[in-house]
Amino acid sequence: MRHINTSDEIQNKARAASSKKAELGEDIDLQEYEVSTDGSSPIQNITELDMETRDRMSQVGVVTDSSQPRSGTILQVDNSVVMNTCGYEGVEIMSIKQATGKYNWLKDYFWKAVPVDTDKYTSHIELNQGDGYFIRSLPGSKCVYPVQACVYLNKKNLAQSVHNIIIAEEGSEMHIITGCTAASRDEPGLHLGVSEFYIKKGAKVSFTMIHSWNPSIAVRPRTGIIVEENGVFINNYVIMRPVDSLQTNPIARCVGRNATVRFNSVLVAPEGSSVDTGARVILEAPESKTEIISRTISSGGDIISRGYIEGKAPDVKGHLECNGLIMGEKGMIYAIPELKGLIAGIDLSHEAAVGKIAEEELEYLMMRGLTREEATATIVRGFLRVDIEGLPEQLNKELKKAIEDSEKDLM
Repeated sequence: MRHINTSDEIQNKARAASSKKAELGEDIDLQEYEVSTDGSSPIQNITELDMETRDRMSQVGVVTDSSQPRSGTILQVDNSVVMNTCGYEGVEIMSIKQATGKYNWLKDYFWKAVPVDTDKYTSHIELNQGDGYFIRSLPGSKCVYPVQACVYLNKKNLAQSVHNIIIAEEGSEMHIITGCTAASRDEPGLHLGVSEFYIKKGAKVSFTMIHSWNPSIAVRPRTGIIVEENGVFINNYVIMRPVDSLQTNPIARCVGRNATVRFNSVLVAPEGSSVDTGARVILEAPESKTEIISRTISSGGDIISRGYIEGKAPDVKGHLECNGLIMGEKGMIYAIPELKGLIAGIDLSHEAAVGKIAEEELEYLMMRGLTREEATATIVRGFLRVDIEGLPEQLNKELKKAIEDSEKDLM
């Protein structure tokens, strides 16, 4: 078991975090959820799971058969990693508990990209150590097929605690697909997750996360990314199914010259869902750059779409784009684009738009033989299309398929 702080230090930070005003919207009483480290039974292969569970995982991009190649798989159920496999020698995949036992140096990476006292949720993860995944690409390795990770919440009313560390060593490249989901039962639960990314010099990571929870689950991911010289980090996030409440606002720091960060989000909030998402990028090194693009649809739920870019070094570039579409009479989208420049010679821009489907657009398509429903679906489908630069073709196809599968539920 890792030991990052003394018990007194952890308790003091937890108290400080609890008294700190929440940065993102509504608060959650952690005492309403069960804290359990009871381990789920290990498995050797995903095919050992029942068909319903495998179907839920498939909805978030997790391959449960051999239909598509993967470089490795790691699966966490509740608070225990139950399976991990790796078929590519240039990548290491294991549970956090296993990794800290193997590498003494790993403790130096904990809570550097996400401070332990960020809020009470991060402190809760440190105090109630569950598990998480450790994924590392070795120096110079080029991982052709994606690594897949799945975090599954099965136990009713559980506070699931996850702490992930991802390291891309110098000159390496890897692609990760993470699917997060819960049992199909409409029962309460809480997912708390910390993910820390370390992108070394000249390394590249594309990270695609697909969420599919249920209307009674609350979700609180906390993510930090540190990108060194000539490093590239691409983050794709998709959630298109109901969730009770979601709050996430990852922060990326470009600390090396010519570091690049891109965030792409596709978000749908059905009635009853509260979604508060965004991305923050701090351009700390010369010639670093970022792009933040979000597409949001409210089909009755509430969405806060945040974006923040801060330029602190010469010749940095950043662009922020938030577009929202409201379908029906209910729902709300609140777009909050922010730019902060601290030095001359920076280039930061943003655009934001929130509206509804224009009647003339529907009429134009209906005049060409489409029904109103078909015309609406065509417009929505086009709105959700986000061209993501830098993704391998296979991963781009899988991401588009995940969005298309969810569109059926939306329409």
